Parts: sequence; structure tokens; C-alpha cells
Amino acid sequence: MQIDAPMAAPRLVERPIPMPGADELLIEIAACGVCRTDLHVADGEIPARYPIVPGHEIVGRVRAMGSAAEGFAIGDRVGVPWLGHACGTCPYCAAGRENLCDRPEFTGCTRDGGYASHVVADARFCFAIPERFSDVEAAPLLCAGLIGWRALRLAGEGRRIGLYGFGAAAHIVAQVATWQGREVHAFTKAGDEAGQAFARSLGCAWAGGSDEAPPEELDAALIFAPVGALVPAALKAVRKGGRVVCAGIHMSDIPSFPYADLWGEREIMSVANLTREDGLTFFAIAEQAGIRTVTETFPLQDAGVALERLRAGRLTGAAVILP
Repeated sequence: MQIDAPMAAPRLVERPIPMPGADELLIEIAACGVCRTDLHVADGEIPARYPIVPGHEIVGRVRAMGSAAEGFAIGDRVGVPWLGHACGTCPYCAAGRENLCDRPEFTGCTRDGGYASHVVADARFCFAIPERFSDVEAAPLLCAGLIGWRALRLAGEGRRIGLYGFGAAAHIVAQVATWQGREVHAFTKAGDEAGQAFARSLGCAWAGGSDEAPPEELDAALIFAPVGALVPAALKAVRKGGRVVCAGIHMSDIPSFPYADLWGEREIMSVANLTREDGLTFFAIAEQAGIRTVTETFPLQDAGVALERLRAGRLTGAAVILP
């Protein structure tokens, strides 16, 4: 499925199967998760290369390897995440912060992604997938899980965590945080009783609308919904010294708020992409914690339907496309 330009609907096209470059793998795709970032690409809200094949939560099998590709063998099952390549030489890469690379490539955004039968990926940025997870179960882990994990790590060691926007990422990170012994508070759209029940079923201690105050002050809040107005709301919910982590790649403008809501050494920070170290630690944790992803599958030709369901908030858990 190809997106030709911003605001264009995905359309089915036929292309020759690509050949891998020296450091690359040719992967036959088994499943690809649908992420809100795919909507931002489709809507032109983040810089992308058009035409583009979206999708960056890819699970598949290696079918061919470049002459210099290492770490995998033909037939291995691999996962391809959002960060598809980093330059390795800029100051950020040199400091171990490849998520901030000056010359990155992003799967499904600046290099073709997983809404397809095959994809070429840089072997150095692929992950082995634990056998515990099926292809469909594993797909959302490649971004929703990874970004949620990075956001949780950046939140610090606080015991009481708030999650704003209970979708694909939050339903995974809630399970991780609960397994760690934290108390999780879930915030959904006002009146979304089904979403709140879903959050409680995954171990959340409290669930309510994002227009509500939690029963106790939070140590940290993670915002997954792309709604800038949630930042001041989350600031009011965290204690002094607490942190608000904005986990999306795109967010609507943050409205003004009183300085008093930030005072008390509260912090606001963003999450940018991921590192390979995030992936290695997360997949080990996901296996130990017995993470269960809740998914709904769509055939490749219905990728546009899956995206619109996501846009309308009519998914429980994560959508996964099957080529």
C-alpha cells in the first residue's frame, strides 16, 4: 500500500521485490502493526518521502541478505522498528544517543515500510523476536511497546504512574509498569467506559476520563494521545518534582498555563524515537513480564480502513495488517 502525497488515501500498487544492499536484509512480511505515526505520515504532519509505503512495526522472515549483513541468517524471524538507520558519526550517535541522529532514516516515513509483502531493512537496526510471541502479537511491540518502554524509563522510578491516552502503547506499558510493582492510573477520553474497563482489566488501579483528577498525585505522567491540552492537565496531576513525558512524535499545540502549575521542579520532556539498546532491553522485559498484546487484524487491502478506525478511536488495543 502506497501513499502518494499528504492527505492521499493509501492505494494498492505492484512493485518488483527489492534487493538488499550490502548491510541490508530482504524480509518477507508476516505482520505489520498500525501506529498513530502512520496517520501523521498520511496527513503530512511530519516530514516524509512521498510516495511512501507506511508501516514500521514489522515482523517477518529473512529471505535474502546483503554481502556485509550480520547477526541473522536466512529464515530467521526479525522485527523492524521506526528507527531504520542512523549515521553513526554525528555528535549524537557518537554519544550513544542515536535516537537523536542528525541524519536518520525512519521506516515507513523516509524509507519504505511494512504495508507490503516484502521490505528491505538495515540489518543493524533489526531485532530478533522472542518465540513466545506470535507474529501478530509481536507487531505492536516494535513501536507501541518500544516507545512506551522508553517513555517509562524516562519517567524515572516513581511508583504512581499516569497514562494519558489508553491505546496501543499504553495497553502494553501498563502491563510492564504493573509487573514492575507500580500503581498505574489510566486516562481515556471523557465517557469512554469501555476503554476504562479495558485499562482495569490489564491491572490499572484506577481509570477515568482525561478531564478528571486522579485519586492521588502522580509521580509521573506519560502522554500518548497527540493532544497538547493534556500537558497542562497532566502537570496538575503530578506531584512536586514529578515529570510529564510526551511520548508522541507529533502533538497539537500546548495551550498556555499558569507558571504555578510547573513550579515545584516539575518537568516536561519529550521522547524522540528509540535506540537499539531500548529494543534489546524491552524484548527481554516483555518476555519476562508475560506481556499480552490485544490486537485486531486487517488484510493488506484494508489498510486504509485500519487507519481510519485508529483515527476515530474505534480500536481496542492495536491494529495489525496481514499481507
